[in-house]
Amino acid sequence: MPHPRSSVLPNERRLRLARRFKLAILTITASIVVGLLSGTTVGRHAAHWAWTRPRWALLHAVGRSIDRSEIDADWRHRRLYDIKQARGKLKDAYDQYDPKMKGLLDYAGLDPAHALLRWGNFDKTLLLPSTVFEPDDSGRSYRFRPSLRSIWVRNLKLKGGILAYFAIPDGPRFDEVVEGTGAVVVKESLQTTNSWGLRGGEPDVGAAMRGIVLGDSYMQGLFVGDDETPSECLKRFLKERFKTTIEVLNTGHLGYSPEQEYYTLIEYADRIKPQFVILSLFANDFGDLFEVLEGRGDWEENRYWIGMIDAFCKARGIPCLAVPAPWVNQIEGPRHAGHYPGGISNILEAGGMSYFDPIEEFSEETDKLALKAAAAGNPTTPNPLFNGHLGDGHFSPPGCRLWGDSVGRRLALILERRRVEGGSR
Repeated sequence: MPHPRSSVLPNERRLRLARRFKLAILTITASIVVGLLSGTTVGRHAAHWAWTRPRWALLHAVGRSIDRSEIDADWRHRRLYDIKQARGKLKDAYDQYDPKMKGLLDYAGLDPAHALLRWGNFDKTLLLPSTVFEPDDSGRSYRFRPSLRSIWVRNLKLKGGILAYFAIPDGPRFDEVVEGTGAVVVKESLQTTNSWGLRGGEPDVGAAMRGIVLGDSYMQGLFVGDDETPSECLKRFLKERFKTTIEVLNTGHLGYSPEQEYYTLIEYADRIKPQFVILSLFANDFGDLFEVLEGRGDWEENRYWIGMIDAFCKARGIPCLAVPAPWVNQIEGPRHAGHYPGGISNILEAGGMSYFDPIEEFSEETDKLALKAAAAGNPTTPNPLFNGHLGDGHFSPPGCRLWGDSVGRRLALILERRRVEGGSR
């Protein structure tokens, strides 16, 4: 009697050969397409895609990995192409604005001649005001200009990829350029950068306890004051807990993702010599927000960059804590947390950085505040832990305080355990 696998194995081989043959045909076809399309910018981009994707699929099919330098080169190509396309759209949109709106965009440095177009939000092209941000080619893409005061304006009806909210310098012409544009000035959002190009006061490198917070606009503290950001709230909690001098470096930037945060960590670690690192994450670090929530995010790319952050910290004996930022929709509606934040813990290496999800603290506090409001006969929405009154989902000052307290409690336990076990620096 023939072995039960004897009739299966040849069939499996035939299927594998058929797949490889199809991939080879695709690769040849892609090569022909490359030659036909390479005469224009759009054509060159299409040709690049038509060449790399089938070839990568072929490598994957035969069990070979793609060299990291090739992946990085592909990202550079895609980002440069997207930026070039965005610049054309910006010019077309700018030409349609009335003089008042053009005046505001000129003042902000968002006009076609001066707008800062850089990649961010994982795979997006961002249009940033060049009066507030400056380019960074070390890997961060862009960064705050140092020693600058700026205020956020929002509710703008803009086209061409310009965000409906952005920061502009707090200068003598501020009121003049805003008037008549329909912009809403968020007065409490005044933000100051220090000489390091980070939000907050001058860093105290001599503090007894020092840490770095890596993150995006949630950590930057969108629409809250300088003394109300999550980093400042964490600093106050740790100061009360440990009764010593504390410095928490707020490196949060609008649109940052783990790749940018890795290079940010490299830049500041030697300057501040941190004893802990907090890595704040959000769903759009892994692709489009709703695609990630539906399970269609790119987890592998940032598995690599989160792993780089983890390896950097591990090599220096620095404890690192990964913290997903709670999303207001998951607190007020169906949570659907299987992909975000659930997927984050799946890509962390065993024995590496710690993980803490503060969503239960936010849910519990939401219920407490709603109960208190209802008992007083007041509305229970919008959620006071977020900037719902501005039509925004970032943390409000109470939300920043809750983040600082809940993350601080977990971080304190990690640091105290390391001290007891002899792992403190």
